[in-house]
Amino acid sequence: MRIDIITVQPALIEGTINHSIVKRAKDKGLAEINLINLRDYALNRYGQVDDYQFGGGAGMVLMCEPIANAIEDLCKLRKYDDIIYTCPDGEVWKQSHANAYSLKENLIILCGHYKGIDERIRELYVTKEISIGDFVLTGGELAAAIISDSIVRLLPGVLGNEESALTDSFQDGLLAPPVYTRPAEFKGLNVPNVLLSGNFKLIDEWRMEQAELRTKERRPDLL
Repeated sequence: MRIDIITVQPALIEGTINHSIVKRAKDKGLAEINLINLRDYALNRYGQVDDYQFGGGAGMVLMCEPIANAIEDLCKLRKYDDIIYTCPDGEVWKQSHANAYSLKENLIILCGHYKGIDERIRELYVTKEISIGDFVLTGGELAAAIISDSIVRLLPGVLGNEESALTDSFQDGLLAPPVYTRPAEFKGLNVPNVLLSGNFKLIDEWRMEQAELRTKERRPDLL
């Protein structure tokens, strides 16, 4: 899988893609994540990629030409399954999206910044608009990193135990059940006996019950 991220602040993403699970995927050749600095497509020697809004108002807007040139250069080299724009008014990203996109080959993620991008870019190039929640960030870089991480960890061979991803929260529409490790007793609190029983049928039943209970209590909207 290849993910090309267009951004005016590549440094905000570099740390997240060069550590932990995502780095492992890159090192294994299972994922390629490239940061395209939008300022490489600036209109002048001052690195301009933004301008004032027509109609007035606070906040700068990312201009058409630099973004269009970056996208068109990338599209000359390969076909992309989607061009994703990270923005507050997009569809909220869910585990089902990550599952679906883990089956794709090539993605562009365009990071919003400042007041956003010129609307004509959304009309001409963007095929999917994604939000990570009902709040506003300084830019879409952190959202792009989150989207990339949630996709890449699902690629076959990335996790040490692929079953781990299948039992995560939201994979089956439920929150994950509680988990425990050693010691069996800690400050007067004990691990549930069923987890120590060795009876995997009972353990599976307990985990399902706990997942349903936790979801009902904390995220009833998922049920």
